[in-house]
Amino acid sequence: MKNKIIVATLVFGLLFTWSCTDLEEKVLDESLNGAGQAEAISGAIAPAYGQLKSTWYHTNNFGLQLIASDEGILPYRGGTDWYDGGKYLAVHAHTTTATNDLVASTWNALTKNISRTLSAIEVLTPLAEGGNTEAQGALYEMKALRAYLNMQTLDSWGLVFKKESSASTSEILRGQDAVSYIESELLSVADVINNDKGPGRMTQAAVWGLLSRLYLNAPVYRDPYGTPTFAAADMDKVIKYTDNIINSGKFSLSPEYFDLFDDANNSNKELIFAIDQRGVLKDEHNRWAYWSIPGSMFPRPESIDVDGTDGPAITSDFYQTWVNAYGNVDPADADSRFYKDNAKVPANLKDLTGFTPLNDQDHYYCVKAEDFEIDRGILRGIPWSPRKDANGAFFKCDAGYRIYPVKQIKGNGPDKNVGYVNLTLKVDFTKEGSAHAAGYRVSKYQFSHTSPDGNTFSSVDMVLLRYAEIFMMRAEAKLRKGDNAGALADMNTVRTSRTARAPIPAALPAINLDILYREYGFEFYWEGLRRTTQIRFGHYEDSWTEKTDGNVNHRLFPIPQVAIDGASNVPGYLVQNKGY
Repeated sequence: MKNKIIVATLVFGLLFTWSCTDLEEKVLDESLNGAGQAEAISGAIAPAYGQLKSTWYHTNNFGLQLIASDEGILPYRGGTDWYDGGKYLAVHAHTTTATNDLVASTWNALTKNISRTLSAIEVLTPLAEGGNTEAQGALYEMKALRAYLNMQTLDSWGLVFKKESSASTSEILRGQDAVSYIESELLSVADVINNDKGPGRMTQAAVWGLLSRLYLNAPVYRDPYGTPTFAAADMDKVIKYTDNIINSGKFSLSPEYFDLFDDANNSNKELIFAIDQRGVLKDEHNRWAYWSIPGSMFPRPESIDVDGTDGPAITSDFYQTWVNAYGNVDPADADSRFYKDNAKVPANLKDLTGFTPLNDQDHYYCVKAEDFEIDRGILRGIPWSPRKDANGAFFKCDAGYRIYPVKQIKGNGPDKNVGYVNLTLKVDFTKEGSAHAAGYRVSKYQFSHTSPDGNTFSSVDMVLLRYAEIFMMRAEAKLRKGDNAGALADMNTVRTSRTARAPIPAALPAINLDILYREYGFEFYWEGLRRTTQIRFGHYEDSWTEKTDGNVNHRLFPIPQVAIDGASNVPGYLVQNKGY
């Protein structure tokens, strides 16, 4: 009989001691076999892995990283949607305060996740010391996961939590002490952790990848407010651990870029670490897919309630980086990472001159539900998807479902119910720029076919570390050491690897820091890496749409006031970051 990994919904306190509330058990996985101790082991690690989904919600860490960068902007849509106390406006403009709820909710999710790794470590340690090899392996994973989560707090708040016992108070580490602690945690398991459990678990390759990230960003982490100095010793370590992964032969770059974000991505050889969502009803989600797309768009004909939210758009500044790179050639005709035409609108239907949703009832094409996919990548102009009738049911035809240009049914503007959703380049905090259809959108993740509701449930793993980043980190380390030829080769390996369909990005003839920074944006947009990349490359103080702040203190977020207040009985324990 297989023993299920059980997720118990717990509430922990990270700083001091913790207690638990009611336990709600949820099946997470069935990958561990055995009895007795095996159940204890699986029950220990599941809450830590399970919490990653919440940690990376769009209203937690994903939103915080995205909206703080030049990639994403979330205006007050139509004066009715997504204001949420102004938290997204402030994070984007870098006017965040210690009471910002997006900052606080991310802090809470991350610290809870760290607490769950410590809880698991306390359960696993005596079992491992008793000779249980499965417990030893799980213990290594939890230490690696704790290090990963502490890297997230170091990246966002400039601190980590060192805590080895639930009965003790966490030690707050900053700067070099924080870097050294995370380094020691990862190195302690690098040679003994498993190398075969797949992207949903911490593995040796994941640890090597995290060490590469740590050494690459260490100059910033040591002095988050200064000009980073990329020492050769740090860059050598980046090269060492990226070499380990590349030379292992276990990974390969996906020929189709968007396969990385589809239903079957758990088996994609490019994934190194991801949030495993296969068959985990009530725990999985597709928020990275639906957050950006139009609220009037229906991606899955099989799911009547699946739609977008008119959330964040890319800034015109980030879009311009694509335009600048390809000049007179549309980015969609130059780089397969930019866009994938899934809807396949017949050529004779694309001209909508003279049509409105009120007179276009015969302006559609038919497709089977299982064959329909919305376009992917960066969406511009008028998208196409199924449409609902007056009773809320999708229009059908003999071949399946009618696919129409998307009708503007959400919002309170003059185009509601009479116009099409026409995604525009302009998006900002003005009335026009905040309209529901303002801004080009990102449709990177697939709406899952294998779940009963493509919004609430999803079998698509959420990618946190992939093989392309390994090559890009090695390219950066080589470039910062002066090996331009080696850096160019690595960067071009990634650029030219998406060979499944045209247009295949052409190899570049030269490389410098500006080009490499641009390529990071093209390869990893909408994956939660942009803010960190901007800081490392010295672009976080740049101006972009609705953001003119150049204060280096704002590279770090403020520590939530509620956290400082909660620790107020220990004077000087949790000190607010500079500039807040």
